Amino acid sequence: MSVSLLLKGVFMMSIFRSILPRVARSNGWRCFSTRIPYDNIAELNKEMESIFGESPSPSPLGSSPPQQPVQPAHEAEDSQPVLTHTDSSGQAKMVDVSPKEDSKRVAIASCRVLLGQKVFNLVASNEIAKGDVLTVAKIAGITGAKQTSNLIPLCHNINLSHVRVDLILNEEDSSVVIEGEATTSGKTGVEMEAMTAVAIAGLTVYDMCKPLQRTFV
Repeated sequence: MSVSLLLKGVFMMSIFRSILPRVARSNGWRCFSTRIPYDNIAELNKEMESIFGESPSPSPLGSSPPQQPVQPAHEAEDSQPVLTHTDSSGQAKMVDVSPKEDSKRVAIASCRVLLGQKVFNLVASNEIAKGDVLTVAKIAGITGAKQTSNLIPLCHNINLSHVRVDLILNEEDSSVVIEGEATTSGKTGVEMEAMTAVAIAGLTVYDMCKPLQRTFV
């Protein structure tokens, strides 16, 4: 060990012994406590730097709090979500999907219509005056999926390869659970078609049952 390192160690021990009791007494702690407030650690570091010079690299116990990295302005702007159905002036537009590759796309959506016990029993026994609620709603949902681009203005006209609509009676809450699935091979997704299918099916259930009750959810 060199003489300079030995002297530096002696100085460090002397400084620490002179400051630690003062820290402990000023905060009402016992001298063997290892809890030293951040301000007192900063004071110790400053006194060390006045003797040995500034540290070449930042320390986790340094006198300055750690600096948070600053994100460049252009990166912050790029990370913000952008609406694809509007142009630079805010006008509505249809998204150009021609650069995309064709791929198989599947989307599933679901909803629930709460009928109430009385109407639920009539639907389950197929005694609704307008006819077979579940069958009619199923066909309506499939038809709705195929008409999505006519109902939603900026939706693409998709060639659907398959549409599935299932209606299941749930006795626990007297409801009809509707699940729709749409499939295609193309350049854009079919989530709108799946959601339209279950929405139209749900509206059809309401339409066929509303003479008995108009408070469905």
